[in-house]
Amino acid sequence: MPYPEIIKLIEDFKTFLTLKRYSKSSVDTYSSIVNGFFNFIKLSDYKLVNSKIIEKFLTKRVIDDKVSFSTQKQIIGSFKLFFNTFLNMNLEIDYLNPERHEKKLPNVLSQNEVKKIFENTPNLKHKTLLNAIYACGLRMEEVLNLKIQDIDSERMNLKIVNSKGNKDRYVPLSHKLLDLLRVYYKKYRPIDYVFEGQNGGKYSATSVRSIYKKAVKKTGINKKVTVHTLRHSYATHLIENGYDIRIIQELMGHSSIKTTQIYTHITEISRDKLVSPLDLI
Repeated sequence: MPYPEIIKLIEDFKTFLTLKRYSKSSVDTYSSIVNGFFNFIKLSDYKLVNSKIIEKFLTKRVIDDKVSFSTQKQIIGSFKLFFNTFLNMNLEIDYLNPERHEKKLPNVLSQNEVKKIFENTPNLKHKTLLNAIYACGLRMEEVLNLKIQDIDSERMNLKIVNSKGNKDRYVPLSHKLLDLLRVYYKKYRPIDYVFEGQNGGKYSATSVRSIYKKAVKKTGINKKVTVHTLRHSYATHLIENGYDIRIIQELMGHSSIKTTQIYTHITEISRDKLVSPLDLI
């Protein structure tokens, strides 16, 4: 555990990020990375930190822990926020960013696999929550932050408030999901958030992961999938059904079209199933 002075500094950093309107998940991630760094270097004075010490820490994470390209960039981004923006130290650490881009494609589920996951989730609240993630392509934080007033059954959409990048967006509300939400509401009567814990307040992300993991295990799916895989699958299935990538970009809340384009590469796997126009005449 870091020294008390460092712990206090990290708490102040969390407050700083919150005031800068970073999302709770970003605040937790960045502060956790900084906490892990000081736990590794065991220094009580942050002023003794330099780029070489950060390089040593990052080398361990890359070689020993085999972190991904994106995690490496996230670590560097966290340090830039903490040391340069928060503490005004102006450390030169951009050279530690990977020089080439990682080209890993996310795993996706087939529509049949998604259906099996739902069938193996008997609890109504759990089933409705997982359905909402897939039906609307939501991030974990977005589904947990969803409030009752964000559901507009007249216009058939959901309002996603203050999402990643502090942006709001609307996503279409599935008729099947609306029917499920109505049955769910009559049984559980949530007060504020759509999905609440037993004692009120937002439902736990840890509980969602546990529910999903059990359902996946029951289906016998062997590939590595997470709750976020439902969001990846949503985008992929929309592309496979002919939706324009620009529309999908808006539905996913992506700032750049390049982020959305990754799903076009996933669908390339199914191109052997395409029929030539010649064979259709």
